[in-house]
Amino acid sequence: MTSPAWAPRANETSLTYFIFLRFSNFRLALFVAFLSLYLVTLLGNLLTVLLVGSDPLLHTPMYFFLANLSLLEVGYTSSVLPQMLAHLLAEHRDISLARCMTQMYLFLAFGITECFLLTVMSYDRYVAICLPLHYPLLMAKRGCIAMVATSWAGGFLVSAVNTASTFQLSFCGHREIDHFLCEMPAMVSLACAGKDQAQIVMSVSCVFTLVSPLSLIVLSYARILGTVLNIPSTAGKHKAFSTCSSHLVVVSLFFGSVISMYLRPRSSSSMGQLKTSSVFYITVTPILNPLIYSLRNKEVICALRKMMGKDVGVQALPEQ
Repeated sequence: MTSPAWAPRANETSLTYFIFLRFSNFRLALFVAFLSLYLVTLLGNLLTVLLVGSDPLLHTPMYFFLANLSLLEVGYTSSVLPQMLAHLLAEHRDISLARCMTQMYLFLAFGITECFLLTVMSYDRYVAICLPLHYPLLMAKRGCIAMVATSWAGGFLVSAVNTASTFQLSFCGHREIDHFLCEMPAMVSLACAGKDQAQIVMSVSCVFTLVSPLSLIVLSYARILGTVLNIPSTAGKHKAFSTCSSHLVVVSLFFGSVISMYLRPRSSSSMGQLKTSSVFYITVTPILNPLIYSLRNKEVICALRKMMGKDVGVQALPEQ
């Protein structure tokens, strides 16, 4: 009796494609929902980039970082959702080895870069509140560009290491991925040999790209809190906290969802839970970021109203 066509052969150590398992029975409803989320994400983040680039009042370090964050969100979601949408309508949910590697590389690169950039943004808030007299020097244009360039370069470099270590694994013909994207934990769980080495690489990477940046962010806000508590007036405290609130919300959403995916003990995690976490930080977080910054920031709202042709008294609005 012959084996099924999908069954792995004993001597098969390399693959040319993988197959995603069915995500849900409600494929059409999910397609409409995810397509809507994707379009709104693109619109919100690209609009943020356009506003920052076109309005001179937004040509400051904080908005320069925000524009880069929006670009990251566009790349982040675009590395996953178009493929996911296509598979929701297709009967054959296969992906070539090259496309799987590319998807993992870009997905990790944009995500890791966002970790670094959020850390840089916390440093910007620290300097603005704790060292205001040194802000023009420490956050000069050349320095801001260097920090952003380092974040992008670091993200793509670390992603290359993770992707290479993952696809050096032996899959022994196992091609069915219980996920909707080529994500590192799912690919490592699919391997039949070399998992321990890949787990070590993934753990070291998590310390470098998640734990260390989050620790620096917590340290920055601890010092910010100490400075704010020493401000005598309530209005001054409120103004200082208001400049940090949007960033804190974004950091909480992003790091909370990603850490629940990559640092949760594997023994207590089902693949269904991992997929749910992935859906959250791939679709929910990117769509909320521009809303959080725009709804809580009068300068962004002012720039949007000016773009729409409405006359706004910019000076009358309180600075955020």
